[in-house]
Amino acid sequence: MIRRIFAKIQRGLRKRRFLGSSALLLLLSACGLVRCTPDPMPRAAFDALYEVPLNAPKNGLRVFHLGHSLVNRNMPDMIRQMAEQRGITHGYESQIGWGTPLKSHWEPSEEIFGFEKENAHPRYRDVTQALRSADYDAFVMTEMVEIRDAIKYFDSAEYAHKFASLAREGRSDVRVYLYETWHNVDDPEGWRTRLEQDRTRYWEDGILRPALAYDTPPLPIYVIPVGQVLAEVARRIEAGTLEGLSTAEALFAKNEDGTLDTIHVDHLGNYIAALTHYAVLYHQSPVGLGYSVNLYDENDLFSVLSPLLAQQLQQIVWDVVRLDPMTGVMQK
Repeated sequence: MIRRIFAKIQRGLRKRRFLGSSALLLLLSACGLVRCTPDPMPRAAFDALYEVPLNAPKNGLRVFHLGHSLVNRNMPDMIRQMAEQRGITHGYESQIGWGTPLKSHWEPSEEIFGFEKENAHPRYRDVTQALRSADYDAFVMTEMVEIRDAIKYFDSAEYAHKFASLAREGRSDVRVYLYETWHNVDDPEGWRTRLEQDRTRYWEDGILRPALAYDTPPLPIYVIPVGQVLAEVARRIEAGTLEGLSTAEALFAKNEDGTLDTIHVDHLGNYIAALTHYAVLYHQSPVGLGYSVNLYDENDLFSVLSPLLAQQLQQIVWDVVRLDPMTGVMQK
């Protein structure tokens, strides 16, 4: 089913590659014969936005997650459990789909594939109603993958700006984050190579710098750098220093026929993503958190292969998060 949905999305992308003359005239008219998206914010000014970190939250957070199956339903609930292990009351709701670009979450005319299935749970809330409610301390959004197609065909920067603005209209002190995800593990450019390069060329230069250029003065959108954490995990796997992991493919799920799902991570991958969210949202090292979590969707328990591997992954997460100024976490 998921593969059919992605095929349908790709067909839609091909149809969008060429605009007819009438559509082009309408587009030029709507944009006033200039670019719809502003020039990216200058790099020096962009970097300066992140020089002063956020204050660590004093209380538990209520978080809204917007995105697709790389958010899923298990990962946000893992964050809640991690917070509760530290005595923190954490709340969350979400809206997700299958392979969904930000544009589809915003535009009523755009279809959100898998909407009914993926949001059939008590944690669902309509994103527009949620952000207008002022109920949330933090808003976490992500863009569809392939990320370069999202930028090219679905106006990622424009819609990241729209959602950030909507969140701040509802509550001026809300913390806005972009969840940096990943791409197919069998990418011909190399999985680790792309993780290392995509952060700057797509997530920053393709989305954040143009998105922040809409407003004067600009307000930062912080980053939850799961892609960079996975890049470091991949480096450690290649070096043979992670307990029980020998290939990056070990982080990914299997299809029903037993073949490798090259885009969706398994429970261990979700655990890593949740650790990263927890560290960024709460400005706390995840080292020492438990290595077992309940699975929201499956009424089952997931445990990391060993306590040593859990500790290694927790330390990787904290090392990446605390040294990345775009997380808003003070370097320690």
